[in-house]
Amino acid sequence: MKRLFSILAIVAVMAFGNIEAATAPAQLLTANVQLLIAPITTTTTQDDVADATEELSFHQNLKKRFIEGGPNFMGIVLLCLILGLAIAIERIIFLNLSTTNTKKLQQNVEDALNSGGVEAAKEVCRNTKGPVASIYYQGLDRADESIDAAEKAVVAYGGVQMGQLEKNVSWVSLFIALAPMLGFMGTVIGMIQAFDKIEAAGDMQPSLVAGGIKVALLTTVFGLIVAIILQVFYNYIVAKIDRIVNDMEDASITLIDMLVAYKNKK
Repeated sequence: MKRLFSILAIVAVMAFGNIEAATAPAQLLTANVQLLIAPITTTTTQDDVADATEELSFHQNLKKRFIEGGPNFMGIVLLCLILGLAIAIERIIFLNLSTTNTKKLQQNVEDALNSGGVEAAKEVCRNTKGPVASIYYQGLDRADESIDAAEKAVVAYGGVQMGQLEKNVSWVSLFIALAPMLGFMGTVIGMIQAFDKIEAAGDMQPSLVAGGIKVALLTTVFGLIVAIILQVFYNYIVAKIDRIVNDMEDASITLIDMLVAYKNKK
């Protein structure tokens, strides 16, 4: 199921990009046709051309800059964004599905434990999703042995559940670090190419190196944009994991207290 969510996320991102890429040429073609027809009816001035250029939307301008950056490093930076978003969306969906009403679960388990015993409480945990219910089930499964055995089972299985919550999160942090690094590398390579052109021409002409420097800086800009986007998702995922882990720890303490009270009543 998690792999399915990842695939769907990747397909959605790529499909959205393809839709925008397909509509952008039509919009640019319409703008160009308008500029070609304008001289026939009226005299086109430089201000009119500037106004037509300013009519480009934010997405169109962004795609224009992306294409100007070149396919080499821009393609890798875009791949980092797609993979990072796919993993982040899959983790967010998984964490939302793992979130349960801990207080309600505790009350249901306590009521079942007092009325029907350990088996009734285990049945409540089996019918509830989430890591807290799984930890409760493992502790209740060892309740007939001793309180210490139940506590060790809760602690051990809590570590397993924490590992599942943090699964693949390190990949998002990798893409956050990798995207600006690739952008900086593209900038350095672009600057080297610009100086090579100066050396080959034997003259320092602004028009000779301006294009290369602009391309070099664009790779850094897009690398930083990708890192910022993924950083927002990463911080949300980490905060979500911390919240679930805190609920697991509080619930574990409550479960041990319930088992002690249940043992004392017997």
